[in-house]
Amino acid sequence: MSGSAGLTEVPTIAAPARGFEEIEYRSRMANAQSKMAEAGLAGILLMTEPEVRYFTGFQTLFWQSPTRPWFVFLPVEGKPIAVIPEIGAALMRQSWLDDVRTWSAPAPHDDGISLLTELLSPLAVSQQKLGVMKGHETSLRMPLADWERLLAALPGLEIQDATGLLQGLRMVKSPAEIAKHAYICSIGSRAFAKVPEFAAIGSPLEEVFREFRRTALALGADDAPYLVGAADQGGYADVISPPSRRTLQTSDVLMMDTGCCWDGYFCDFDRNWAIGHADDQAKRAYDVLWRATEAGIEAARPGNTCRDLFLAMSAVIAEMDESGGDVGRLGHGLGMQLTEQPSHAAFDETPIQENMVLTIEPSLSYADGLMMVHEENIVVGRENARLLTERASPELPLI
Repeated sequence: MSGSAGLTEVPTIAAPARGFEEIEYRSRMANAQSKMAEAGLAGILLMTEPEVRYFTGFQTLFWQSPTRPWFVFLPVEGKPIAVIPEIGAALMRQSWLDDVRTWSAPAPHDDGISLLTELLSPLAVSQQKLGVMKGHETSLRMPLADWERLLAALPGLEIQDATGLLQGLRMVKSPAEIAKHAYICSIGSRAFAKVPEFAAIGSPLEEVFREFRRTALALGADDAPYLVGAADQGGYADVISPPSRRTLQTSDVLMMDTGCCWDGYFCDFDRNWAIGHADDQAKRAYDVLWRATEAGIEAARPGNTCRDLFLAMSAVIAEMDESGGDVGRLGHGLGMQLTEQPSHAAFDETPIQENMVLTIEPSLSYADGLMMVHEENIVVGRENARLLTERASPELPLI
């Protein structure tokens, strides 16, 4: 599934509509309620931003403040019920929800616990099951002391893990969600195509990163909250540290990995460049990773599992790295979060399904402590995967 040889001509696509029609949320709720009924759940309590937004459309940067908790209850029948601080009432009432209950927050003595207790008491009295996310990549976004108070007030309530149910729903995207991913991926691709215009020998790495953010925003991204990378002689050894004032030098390999977002949906992919000159080991590492990416894209089809994707990429990586690039996983799900379930890893047997949006992210180690990473974003089709990103050049690009 090869693409273009470079990123100099990246097509512009039209921006989709912001937000979603109400039918989108009704469909999500119906799917959740069907699975809740199968699991014997009377409801699910949501406390974290992506899940709340997924079922309500409530989108705000105010989640960055840790002061206030936010709750949405999904009943097995009927519409979601919000229990939120009064400061968010006006925005939540613009959603499709009818029942929005509020309190004046912060209120450390009772931050919504009385309202939650009142809402959930009928479930406790009839000794029903309440779903809560307990598993990997989840958190309890309320004070532990408040959670203990809530459970003490509802002694008949049985808490059941709803992680798999909710993550399973979010793994498969709707056409409207895929359109948002395609748009932000096109913006990211166009931003990467402009890197040779501002990255050159002598450029401080932090200035290159800053200019990339400016470029992505100018091209239409709402934000570029995630941008990591590195540059060093012949490769790099660290891909998560903040950029420094170190200047780009001849024979450096520069890598930039971006997570830009638009209307709450992310892209997540990287690009590599040689600065001035590319040595043979860097060229070979790039070639192996490019072909490993092809293998991952080819394996991303219904009927396979995430483990199959991992093994397909690992087999190619082993040509140069005997570990098979096993750094934990070689890609993941993508959505309202930069990284979502599932994981392309030896341990993950999640079936690949049509309309999953995934990253394909092989990496390898080479030379003396150097590494290289490559990443593309795809959507799984009925038979084959389709690239959302503009495919990287099959040869290591030179700046």
